Amino acid sequence: MIKKYYASVFVLCGVLLAPVVPVDAAYHFSTFQGKPPLHVYRAAQSVPAGVTPAQVRKIYDISPSGGNGTIAIIDAYDDAAIEADLNVFNAKYGLPKCTTANGCFEKHKISTGTTAAASADWALEISLDVEWAHAIAPNAKILLVEAKTQSGANLLAAVDYAAARTDVVSVSMSWGGAEFPEELSLDSHFGGGASGASSSSNRSGPVFFAASGDDGTGVNWPAASPYVVGVGGTSLELAANGTYISESAWAGSGGGISAYEKQPDYQKAYSIPRANGMRAIPDVAYNADPKAGFSVYRSKGSSKNGWYVVGGTSAGAPQWAAIQSLGGTATLARMYADKSLANTLHYFRDITSGSNGTCKYYCDARKRYDYVTGLGSPQTVMF
Repeated sequence: MIKKYYASVFVLCGVLLAPVVPVDAAYHFSTFQGKPPLHVYRAAQSVPAGVTPAQVRKIYDISPSGGNGTIAIIDAYDDAAIEADLNVFNAKYGLPKCTTANGCFEKHKISTGTTAAASADWALEISLDVEWAHAIAPNAKILLVEAKTQSGANLLAAVDYAAARTDVVSVSMSWGGAEFPEELSLDSHFGGGASGASSSSNRSGPVFFAASGDDGTGVNWPAASPYVVGVGGTSLELAANGTYISESAWAGSGGGISAYEKQPDYQKAYSIPRANGMRAIPDVAYNADPKAGFSVYRSKGSSKNGWYVVGGTSAGAPQWAAIQSLGGTATLARMYADKSLANTLHYFRDITSGSNGTCKYYCDARKRYDYVTGLGSPQTVMF
């Protein structure tokens, strides 16, 4: 019989403890299937209707140019049309061409010749990741690494390929799934590196970013790894002309306390309340609400070619990876240290309203750090 323990909130001697994480006794890494957390708000149209690169740069104080090194995008299956779709996107928004011929774009299949065509979800995820990483860091190279399937083993094989490349400065993983007992043994795939699981880490290597999930409160792997920047979600409220009004926690943003990973040094130094000695997720946040979703162009595999409006925490992972390419300082240790400074608003917009569930403390946005939006959304690329 499969045993399951369902989430709830416990009070012991007047102290609120973290919700118990649902655990399936039969669930292990061998059965892990990564899923892209994205939501389509508007299906294909002839003209874009979502937020634009220029709007996003203004909202998050990002320069319209720049980017160094290579941003690695880890997705599953093969999208044969991605290079062409990327350049339709670039032409629409006045972005530099990014092609195999000019050296800006590279696609690497982990299993050459046998990678199946991407499903509708994965094809759209690839378009979102590649187009928006380039939009945020237009001078960086984009490396799309296509795993053979969405199994955990195949996705990690793609991660390993990207991590071994000396030109890669950041790795985006816009996929995830529930935690499992073996995850601690897999942290080595994310290497520690510049992600800085230890606040004193000086080792070099790419910074890893992962979506925290789109099902509300609850922890997803690989965002749960202390060597990965977990990216939660926010809701942007925009005026009719697209200008910023406010930002709050998105109801779908994943977050909470890991069932397996201990609290890393950078979080200990920051003194996150009620973490109970375990890894708190997410670390940072980004627009994820489909109602203020991103314009994405996609052709092959669609019922019709055109522009989609897409949201989800998977939108934040590649854009944070692009921020790392721009500034080179978006590491876990650096971000937690900068959030502690008196001028913290120079680095983060503190998200203090909204929630992702009914578990009160662990589901509500608040000042400083919360389990829905982490440290907040970016206000610079220089952490």
